[in-house]
Amino acid sequence: MRSAKIILCTLSTLAVCGQPQPISSQTPAQTKRIVIAASALLDGKGRVLRNTRIVIEGSKIVAIDPKAGPVDYDLRGLTVLPGWIDAHVHITWSFGKDGKNAGAGETTPQAAYQAASNAWVTLMAGFTTVQSVGSPTDIPLRDAIAKGQLPGPRILTAVEPLTGRGEQTGTPEEIRTFVRKQKEAGADLIKIFASQSIRQGGGMTLSQEQLNAACSEANRLGLRTLVHAYKGAVRAATLAGCTEVEHGTLATDDDLKLMAGKGTYLDPHCGLVIENYLLNKEKYLGTPGYTEEGFAAMEKILPINHDLVRRAVHTPGLKIVFGTDAVAGAHGRNAEEFIDRVRDGGMDAMAAMVSANSLGAEALGMADQIGSIAPGLQADIIALDGNPLKDITAVRRVVFVMKGGIVYKNRTNGATR
Repeated sequence: MRSAKIILCTLSTLAVCGQPQPISSQTPAQTKRIVIAASALLDGKGRVLRNTRIVIEGSKIVAIDPKAGPVDYDLRGLTVLPGWIDAHVHITWSFGKDGKNAGAGETTPQAAYQAASNAWVTLMAGFTTVQSVGSPTDIPLRDAIAKGQLPGPRILTAVEPLTGRGEQTGTPEEIRTFVRKQKEAGADLIKIFASQSIRQGGGMTLSQEQLNAACSEANRLGLRTLVHAYKGAVRAATLAGCTEVEHGTLATDDDLKLMAGKGTYLDPHCGLVIENYLLNKEKYLGTPGYTEEGFAAMEKILPINHDLVRRAVHTPGLKIVFGTDAVAGAHGRNAEEFIDRVRDGGMDAMAAMVSANSLGAEALGMADQIGSIAPGLQADIIALDGNPLKDITAVRRVVFVMKGGIVYKNRTNGATR
């Protein structure tokens, strides 16, 4: 409790003294009309609209009208699309004073400042909604952003994950109690570790009965479930009726077909998470869970992850959402995963965009709020310098970010306000 208070107090100080100011003076309570002009607009559902305008009032889109005016933000010559959704981050992970991985457990003021910085750079990279899965320290950050005290993406959190430890995890009834506890603590979803880390081999850590209990209880409470799963745990999570499988490495083609048939979402991680670990090896090596043997295993698994994405995109009906597993060192670089999926995983560029827009919103149960540019939805709008359908590296060049009708980034030459 004391740790949570430290973080909350630090975040409150940040909100008063250190908040980067949005470019727009609009606040969520205001309903001033804003018109954005776009020559190329990806609507988030796979369509490209040409030479149109987006009309916004307050935090929401109210119309798509080519004749609307006057224009407040001229984004013609750019690619306009909905703010991206990252289904899997660890927003509070940071490096400590010694430069080493501090994980999610740090509760110092420095860690709180770093968490706020992680949120800011993630928003600046075009991600207006993320799922942080999970740490209790996510809660004060989530709530501060939701109240407008800090700038950052909309955060959904799992609070404390269910970590499989075989029989020591508990009986099915004890697992159901754990799930209810997370609901009471304010969880938006339940994160489940049904496998070891791939660094330790990825073996199953929960039985089918335990998984059944966790996912059925979450479903009963109206909570979604994200399952960290490799190998056989992928099939077990699917059979248990869990919402989404994370990673999925070493899943068979039959596993992928079963997921498609059951409507289970897959969030494969094609490159960024392992590339980030390898890039920051010295900062992770020697901290809990990170050994030379583990890094050797990650180097071997990278091409296997590429293969998983290639097989997944050719599995009819499989719902592939966008997630990065962003930890310390990766925040703000989330869009690199798009490049990995298209370049190394053979994913169609439009499908990659949709995976982080309407399909991602659907997986979050928020398709009626975010993920598309359409009347009635939140005005989460970004613009890229370039066309990601022709050059996927354009995802690195986010020049405009609006979240909920507020402009936080505008590096275009077309602002008329």
